[in-house]
Amino acid sequence: MQARRADRVAALIKHELAEVLARGMRDPRIGFVTITEVKVSDDLKYARVFYSVLGDQEKKEETQKGLDQARGYFQRDLANILKLRFTPHLSFELDSSLEEGLKIDGIIRKIHQEE
Repeated sequence: MQARRADRVAALIKHELAEVLARGMRDPRIGFVTITEVKVSDDLKYARVFYSVLGDQEKKEETQKGLDQARGYFQRDLANILKLRFTPHLSFELDSSLEEGLKIDGIIRKIHQEE
């Protein structure tokens, strides 16, 4: 029962963060960020937010700093929407699965071209 509630809260957090990011942030370090997944602990106290961003390593580091600094803003926004007793503590983690997928796709294309 608890896990399903955590999944629903995770889906709401993902949707709301995507909305906030789509509206745009004042921080120039936070550019085109895509929320790929949110994992909420069963007790609803912690939420790991996975995101992807295109760019070089420096851009990714700047985006991470911007998201970490905006964490309080995101949590206040979520508190107004979620109406939970406690708003989950957000932590942002870069999701590198998109880059890994592109790398694998490039290797497969290269193999097919050589055949």
